[in-house]
Amino acid sequence: MSLPSTPSDSMSNSPANPLEQLVVNTIRALSMDAVEKANSGHPGMPMGMADAAYVLWHNYLRHNPANPNWFNRDRFILSAGHGSMLLYSLLHLSGYEVSLEDLKKFRQWGSNTPGHPEVGMTPGVETTTGPLGQGFATGVGMAIAENHLASVFNVANSALIDHYTYAIVSDGDLMEGVSHEAASLAGHLQLGKLIYLYDANRISIDGSTDLSFTEDVTKRFEAYGWQVLQCDGHDRSAIALAIESAQKETNKPSLIVCRTHIGFGSPSKQDSESSHGSPLGSDEVKATKINLGLDPEQEFHVPVEVYDLMRQAIQKGEELQSKWEKQLHSVASTHSELVTELQRRIQGHLPENWVDHLPEFPANPKGLASRKAFGDVLNATCSSLPELLGGSADLTGSNNTFMTGQGVYTPSTPLGRNFHYGVREHAMGAAMNGMALHGGVRPFGGTFLVFADYCRPAIRLAALSHIPAIYIFTHDSIGLGEDGPTHQPIEHLASLRAMPNVQVLRPADANEVAICWKMALEHTKGPSLLILTRQNLPTQERTAFNHVTHAEKGAYVVGNVKSASSDVILIATGSEVSSALQASEILSDKGFQAAVVSMPSWEQFRKQPLEWKESVLPSSVKRRVSIEAAATMGWMEWTGAEGLQIGIDHFGASAPAETLFDQFGLTPEKIASCILDWMTKS
Repeated sequence: MSLPSTPSDSMSNSPANPLEQLVVNTIRALSMDAVEKANSGHPGMPMGMADAAYVLWHNYLRHNPANPNWFNRDRFILSAGHGSMLLYSLLHLSGYEVSLEDLKKFRQWGSNTPGHPEVGMTPGVETTTGPLGQGFATGVGMAIAENHLASVFNVANSALIDHYTYAIVSDGDLMEGVSHEAASLAGHLQLGKLIYLYDANRISIDGSTDLSFTEDVTKRFEAYGWQVLQCDGHDRSAIALAIESAQKETNKPSLIVCRTHIGFGSPSKQDSESSHGSPLGSDEVKATKINLGLDPEQEFHVPVEVYDLMRQAIQKGEELQSKWEKQLHSVASTHSELVTELQRRIQGHLPENWVDHLPEFPANPKGLASRKAFGDVLNATCSSLPELLGGSADLTGSNNTFMTGQGVYTPSTPLGRNFHYGVREHAMGAAMNGMALHGGVRPFGGTFLVFADYCRPAIRLAALSHIPAIYIFTHDSIGLGEDGPTHQPIEHLASLRAMPNVQVLRPADANEVAICWKMALEHTKGPSLLILTRQNLPTQERTAFNHVTHAEKGAYVVGNVKSASSDVILIATGSEVSSALQASEILSDKGFQAAVVSMPSWEQFRKQPLEWKESVLPSSVKRRVSIEAAATMGWMEWTGAEGLQIGIDHFGASAPAETLFDQFGLTPEKIASCILDWMTKS
């Protein structure tokens, strides 16, 4: 791995600046003390990157500690989230609402200083980082959002959107596959305002990175289309020059390779894996403080002059925000509609009356695939939702994610709203998180449901962080047919429903697709997943009794038989709703009244009042059957332990869809036969 020469072991910068040195050593001491008090954590990275972080935060980062949500702030991501005490120390010293007591409660119950940074928990934390590589890729999404919004809202001589996205990344980040995808995408998109500081300390948990990581990082990133700069990570003048060089490069993202010592200053554990993920030990902490010129007996000590210097950020931030707000007011005098639109997007409100553009589909026994219906719904609404920015992981035609007439986002056309992610599902999910966290846009991305596995880390972080990313997952079952079991999702619905804060939406026909799209856009407390078919689905007849708007409640009765008057209730989702309706007719011919329930969203149905739940699944009707072309896990919640679950608890096969549904017992006739046999025996 090509890196700069070994960094200096000097305890001071050249030329020396005693106050700056005291600041960076205070950051190191706070990090050591918090990890020691918690008896858990990672002191080495904060100690090694204190110089670089100080230079960035004090001299270049445009932010406002008094208002962490000021929209035109620079974004800073600690992708190496295990080094969270570095960020918490910076936030505290800079004047954010992170107190010294908060640092003392690092990693403890009820604190706002968790082991890895979590957005929404700690003021000033931009994104949740923990799984390595996710922060790296999320930052790419933030830079995309900044670039797109700048093209929409900046007018002559008034750059309302004009900020950088910075991150500190580690060896581990660069090893993870998601960072490869995201780096490739960022280079292709020429994101010049994306600047990452790489903590090249050559140490991982197992020991030297030479054990597993010997590639030439410089050449790799240059091949991706990045500018790569190198410096001694403890030479603050060199770090400053590198950041300024990165800011001047407008057509490439920049990676600044900071050659550092992990555990900087520790007499026994510097440059050792022993400083990576464990407390240094009280004796070593004292020895390190002596080595850094600090009082070894003082814990969580911040000299007044350190506060005086670092909290200049408060006044600077207020001045920056005030200047921006005056600029906003000036632009409003000549472009009032533009500023009103920007303010709406910053607040996250949907446009008024956008739902008036939702299409209604006439009843049609032949119907259309729900993926095709989604494309129609998307194109009917996208003009009324200018914040939509989305696309597909190289499956645009299959996912039907293209917004006609909205242009394609490219380096030369950042106004475009259609996004081509390439075959990069990992990066797509994380970038969507970054766009949504940045604000001003609503991202969506599509791929086949089976490839949700590649998006899962980003979906999980979106759920944990309440990020309203929208996924369009098509080819949702064995109904995709001949591509076979490698592409036929079986366990995916169960596993995604098991994840907290995820809204899984599997519509039964075109009109439910429209309602589910509305539900996804209005859901702001986590990701929404639209699960759509390849094959055609009949568009059902609608009456006041079974009107499609009831789908917003998560489950409702379709057909004409009310649940309370039925002998058995058939509960289905997606493509299996039409099969359940046909099966109910067969059961009727046999003398059994079968109500059919469409349940597009378990999560929404759980939230409904008891009265609604009882009307859909009355406790008096004990015979309940679930029908879904997927794993049956979880369905007992709705059928009860004595109910019947019809599904697929094995992998699929390569054959036409019609053959697979027949062979796996999911045709209306076989469903009805299975239910009749069950009712006879029960």
